[in-house]
Amino acid sequence: MGTTDYEDLTPGRIIPLGEVVVDHDEMLAFAERFDPQPFHLDEEAGKRSVLGGLAASGWFTASLWMRQYVDHLLADSTSQGSPGGRDLRWLAPVFAGDVLRCEMVVLGARVSKSRPELGLVEITGAAYRGDEKVYELTFTGIFGTRASAP
Repeated sequence: MGTTDYEDLTPGRIIPLGEVVVDHDEMLAFAERFDPQPFHLDEEAGKRSVLGGLAASGWFTASLWMRQYVDHLLADSTSQGSPGGRDLRWLAPVFAGDVLRCEMVVLGARVSKSRPELGLVEITGAAYRGDEKVYELTFTGIFGTRASAP
């Protein structure tokens, strides 16, 4: 598929975003810098927590999903950013070595009333460990329409 435009993102479409392995050292480095809670930094603290072990920061999990989204869709698209999202959920702890399968589902799409060269696409992004959903976010993406292409 060539460049992804607004018209390619039709409601109901499920787009696989590949898999990523949760790297222990990256997970710890992220936690040390951005989310230094004990259960993200120390194995024993993680075991004593409700997470049951040294768990990735939810923000790290979100970052892993975002990288997959960029690599598998955004980098070759007419994306113009996002005005935000809702319903961010971390549904299960994520651990070093986990393999996360990432995907996105297009929930809805409409052309902007004020800027008809842009389309607003409602998307749910999710990451799964096996069949278990561990992360989910619903947000709006802004994409150029084919009519606006140079």
